[in-house]
Amino acid sequence: MLALTSTSIAWLLFVIILGGWVVYALLNLRQAHDELGSEVEMAANRRPYYDDEELEGPRLTRVLGVGVVLLVIIVIGLPLYWILEPSRLAGATDAKEEQFIEWGSNLFAPTADGGFNCAGCHGGMNGGGGAAPYNLTDPATGEVTAVSWAAPAVNTIFYRFSEDEVRFILVYGRPFSPMSPWGLDGGGPMNDQQIDTLISYMRSIQIPREDCGEGEDDPLSCPSGHLPTSIQDDIDALALASVEDGTYGSYGEALYNLDLSSGAYSCARCHTPGWSWGDPGVTGQGGFGWNLRGGKAASAFPNQSDMVDFIANGSVLGQKYGIQGQGSGRMPGFGSLLTEAQLEAIVEYVRSL
Repeated sequence: MLALTSTSIAWLLFVIILGGWVVYALLNLRQAHDELGSEVEMAANRRPYYDDEELEGPRLTRVLGVGVVLLVIIVIGLPLYWILEPSRLAGATDAKEEQFIEWGSNLFAPTADGGFNCAGCHGGMNGGGGAAPYNLTDPATGEVTAVSWAAPAVNTIFYRFSEDEVRFILVYGRPFSPMSPWGLDGGGPMNDQQIDTLISYMRSIQIPREDCGEGEDDPLSCPSGHLPTSIQDDIDALALASVEDGTYGSYGEALYNLDLSSGAYSCARCHTPGWSWGDPGVTGQGGFGWNLRGGKAASAFPNQSDMVDFIANGSVLGQKYGIQGQGSGRMPGFGSLLTEAQLEAIVEYVRSL
C-alpha cells in the first residue's frame, strides 16, 4: 500500500511539473505573435514588452510566486518520496518473493500438473513426507530389488538445514538414495533461477515456529524458534504408546526408530541400514550416517552433554566435534525440532548400543 502511495505521489509531481511547462510554453507562444503590418519576423529586441513598473511590480511578484510554489513542491515532495522509498522497496521485495513462490510451486507440483514431481515423493504440495520408488542393487550378487523408500518431510527442512545446505542437496542430490541431482551443476534439469524459486516455495510451506526471539518476525524461519508444542506433544504420545505396546523397550529407543512425520524424522533413517525401505538391519549399525554400536558414540563423546549439543546443532563442515571428529556437514541439527528431554533420551539410548 505504501509503495503504491509513493508511486502515486511521484506521478502527481511529474504531472504538475509537466503541466507547468506546458502552460508556460502556451503562454509564450500566445504572446509571440507578429506585429500588425509586419512583412518579416520582428527581432526579439524590437518587440514591445512590459515597462519597468510592470516588470518590477506585478510581473515580478507572479514569477516569484510560481517559483515559491515549485520550491515548496520540491522541498516537501522529495523528502516524502525518500521517506516512503524503503516501503516501496520492501513491497517490491515481497512481490518478487510471492512470484518466486508461485513459480516454485509449479516446479514442486506432480508431473500430471506440469511440475517436476517433488510432491509425488515428499507427500503432496504441503511436503509432509511420503514415499519414493527406488531400485536397490545388491553389491555382492548384482540383484536388483524394487522398494518404496520413505521420503522425509520437507515442511521442516529449514529446521534442520540452512538455505545453502538445502540448495546443495537440491543441486547435487543425496547419493545412495532416490534423491537425484536437480541442478545443472549436478547433472539435473533445473537452472539456478528454478532452484531459487523451489527454495522459496519450500520456505513458504514450513510449519510455523513457536517462541521466536525479539526481532524475529517471520515464524517460518526465525532461528531461535522451535517446533510447535502441540506437535512435540504428539511425538511424545506416539513414542510412549509404542513403549506401552511393547514395540520398543524405552522412550529413547522409540524416538530413535519412529518415523516422526510432521516434524522430526527418524534417527534410524540414516543410522540403521535398510530402515528407509522398511527392511531394517541391525539397529545403529550405520547407513548414510556412521555406525553407533560398540560404544562408538560414547568414545566419540566422553561427555554426554557434548553429544546432546552435537545432535541439537548438527555437523558443520570442517568444524571439530567430540574427540578428533571433523564435521562433514551431512548431519542436520535437531535442536529446533526436538525438546531437550527428547534429545537426552535419544542420546542415552544410542550410548547404550
